[in-house]
Amino acid sequence: MVSTVDTYRRVIALTGPLLPVFSFLARLPVAMCQFGSVLLIAGTSGSLATAGIVGGALSAGQVICGPLLGRLADRYGQRPVVLSAAAVNALATAGLVSAALAGLGTLPLALIGAVTGASVPLIGPLARTRSVALAHRAGADEGVVGAVHSLEGTLDEVSFVIGPALVGLAALLSRPAVALAGAAALVAVFATAFALHPTAAVTAGRRAAGDRDGRRGRHPGVVHAVRGSLALQGAMFGGCQAGIAALTDRLGAPGQAGLVYAAMGVVSAAVGLALGALPARFGLRLRWRVATAAALVLSVPLLFAGSLGALYAVVTVLGAAYAPHLITAFALTERAVAPQRLAEAMAFAASALVGGQAVGLAVSGRLAEAYGPAGAFAVAVGSAAACLLLALAARVPASRAHAPLPAGPGTSATEVPGQVAYAGR
Repeated sequence: MVSTVDTYRRVIALTGPLLPVFSFLARLPVAMCQFGSVLLIAGTSGSLATAGIVGGALSAGQVICGPLLGRLADRYGQRPVVLSAAAVNALATAGLVSAALAGLGTLPLALIGAVTGASVPLIGPLARTRSVALAHRAGADEGVVGAVHSLEGTLDEVSFVIGPALVGLAALLSRPAVALAGAAALVAVFATAFALHPTAAVTAGRRAAGDRDGRRGRHPGVVHAVRGSLALQGAMFGGCQAGIAALTDRLGAPGQAGLVYAAMGVVSAAVGLALGALPARFGLRLRWRVATAAALVLSVPLLFAGSLGALYAVVTVLGAAYAPHLITAFALTERAVAPQRLAEAMAFAASALVGGQAVGLAVSGRLAEAYGPAGAFAVAVGSAAACLLLALAARVPASRAHAPLPAGPGTSATEVPGQVAYAGR
């Protein structure tokens, strides 16, 4: 336990204490906008179909444009890309609120939703990229790099629990528009703070570093396998969401759906944080296979849950398998791709997760209508089975495919302002 705490202290010493705070608060709007936009549009238009179209457009914008923003961050640096995306996203989110309250039609709402999704400033993937760069430039060992992935995965999980909860609270006390307006403010303030943090110096981009090499080699096969695995995990999320909503509605307790899903997220976040304590001998290939096998075994009982108590028990335990898979998938991506293309690869991985969730939710929603909650949960179980097969079949390199970037002039481990500020106290 003491060694785990010391490892996370080393991670915070690399980033400075404020960077994780800024990145966490800047991630909340992503979780708030998807759920909040559906509640807002459904309430103002009176149409669940319109709300679904706008929510789908928001997801599509993020899936399509996320990797592009990641590529721009690799080339020009995180600071200008995040500042630009945050400004557009804050304005687009505020515009979506105004358009919904004004009663605009489906098409303009969907277009604004697409812009909102396309301009998501990718704080999660970029925070991973920046923290990993800080660790490598400081000469940190693989244990610290693994703790970086565990911490970032935990921040993601907690944000996706708290975000929808804030939207639900705003809807209960006032209206969803308040939550979305708050999301716009969070993006404007904290994504900007993330961009301006001194540690952005380690992600100045290839162009800023004088690298004019335009060649783009192919990624190893494991990168594509991991993206497929993340898309399947997104489908698991979608199946669980639809199944939980269908079962709680059947049991006459629809208000419990958010709490059930939050319980899964809390357990997932706790296990993800504890993952930093695993010794190095538990390699990424083993972790990937164990996590996907656990997801399959623990998801099967969903098919037989018939009461609220059983649903809480099954979903809560299932949460223990989700964070390890996510953390391992992003760690495999970081190990396999060239450092100069890491932001794009992380963004692509995140987009795969979002896209899989959107497709899984759409399919499982239809199955829930036709066959009840078990139909939706079958999507989660089937996706878990496919995920395990992919993990068993994929070839995982035994070592890092590319050497970390060396510390260049002005960006050495001792010259990053965030590190000096924290380590000197």
